[in-house]
Amino acid sequence: MGETNTTNKTTVLELLNIDKSFPGVHALDDAHLDLRRGEIHALVGENGAGKSTLMKVMTGIYTADQGEIIYNGASVHFHGPKEAQEAGISIVHQELNLMNHLTVAQNIFIGREAKGFLLRDGLINEAAEKLFRQLNVNIHPTDEVGKLTVGKQQMVEIAKAISFESSVLVLDEPTAALTNAEIRELFRIMYELRENGVSMVYVSHRMDEIMEISDRITVMRDGKYVVTLNTPETNLDEIIHAMVGRTIYEEPKTMNSVPPDAPVVLEIKNFQSKEVKDVSFKLHRGEILGLAGLMGAGRTEVARLIFGADKLSKGEIIINGQRVHIRNPRDAVGAGIGYLSEDRKRFGLATGLSVFDNAVMAHLDSFVTRGIVDDAKIRSTAAEYIEQINIRTPSGNQLIRKLSGGNQQKVVIAKWLIRNCDILIFDEPTRGIDVGAKSEIYTLMNDLAKSGKSIIMISSELPEILRMSDRIVCMCEGKLTGILDIQDANQEIIMKYATMRSGGESADAV
Repeated sequence: MGETNTTNKTTVLELLNIDKSFPGVHALDDAHLDLRRGEIHALVGENGAGKSTLMKVMTGIYTADQGEIIYNGASVHFHGPKEAQEAGISIVHQELNLMNHLTVAQNIFIGREAKGFLLRDGLINEAAEKLFRQLNVNIHPTDEVGKLTVGKQQMVEIAKAISFESSVLVLDEPTAALTNAEIRELFRIMYELRENGVSMVYVSHRMDEIMEISDRITVMRDGKYVVTLNTPETNLDEIIHAMVGRTIYEEPKTMNSVPPDAPVVLEIKNFQSKEVKDVSFKLHRGEILGLAGLMGAGRTEVARLIFGADKLSKGEIIINGQRVHIRNPRDAVGAGIGYLSEDRKRFGLATGLSVFDNAVMAHLDSFVTRGIVDDAKIRSTAAEYIEQINIRTPSGNQLIRKLSGGNQQKVVIAKWLIRNCDILIFDEPTRGIDVGAKSEIYTLMNDLAKSGKSIIMISSELPEILRMSDRIVCMCEGKLTGILDIQDANQEIIMKYATMRSGGESADAV
């Protein structure tokens, strides 16, 4: 763990008795948080627990309906994020707020002409270079932001926050889109900032990271404060129970649950593309087949080839014993394949439409009679699945973007169930989803497999692969390096195959 002793450190900021309501939603109910100087304080809770709302109150984005903010011993009231920044409180949002066409230095100092930065390239480049030296980060001030990796863009956001001489820094889901190497670099910077007296609030669903990086953990549930725990003195079970109000425990699978005589519903043979090199495997009825590998292994590329989103250079797709030609996603859907993209908001949902509309989107033609959309049939069908898979929404008319991540994912699943797809591809199905919602998604996937649906699951989380899979396909740099039965798999063996770059053992694609 990276914790340090914060017991005797000064409290730099307190949020006391914070209430915040929006139309129809009591988002914060007597919430509070105290932050000590030079600590990393994790803020956790399920989607909808109020974490982001509380941070937006703290950083001046929202105004509390009730409550008080005490900063450096004095009561403060921020009229916007700019006031909070100038006072030394900054936030790095999950959705990065950068202008891709500008340089790194221009992004850091834009809007501060009145503070002595005239946006002369020489001056701001020199100031940005000083910041990156301070952070020990290799980014050039004149680099165009849009050409940087997500990890480096995250560092630019942090540098921007530090440039305000921030003493309090909020990091909201900072590792969601980072590689393992970029996460290690972020943690190194956080440790250095902590040593320099900067106080950080770290908002994340990734419990392993929270246990590693934090000094204390505050848990919220349903907009309310639950408990604050010292990280070295707690454990995952205690934290999760505080988050969800119940014990969640799922053992990894130890045996393949698919009958030996289960028919093959999907076979891909000799898949070849720019990123994929001669990949073959089979999927059986009622099976959850995990695709494991490091970033760049080619897992998502294989899924997109199956679904017709990318073009095969060579290879065959056989469904229920018949060779099929899938030229585009429409062909794939017609063949009974549903695809839950790793980026559900971009590829899986129409965020400006309702839950009802999103749920029936893949099968809309069946709700049209003589050119007229049958709204009553849409509502009744979607409502059936909302109840069946426990989608939490005030109503089916609710805009999809207002649901939590876990409930949005369930709507995508409902979309393919309404379409009656027998083969489902789940690409990072629990990314950005809290532990309670993860458990519900796992239960739903297992229930689908038991009902005869067949699932290909791509996940970067090895515990998830081991918990859910009947068999595991391992890939490295576009190649299939091994296929493991779950009883023969563990994290070490999977990593061996996931790093088998060349000349590795052959795998039997059955």
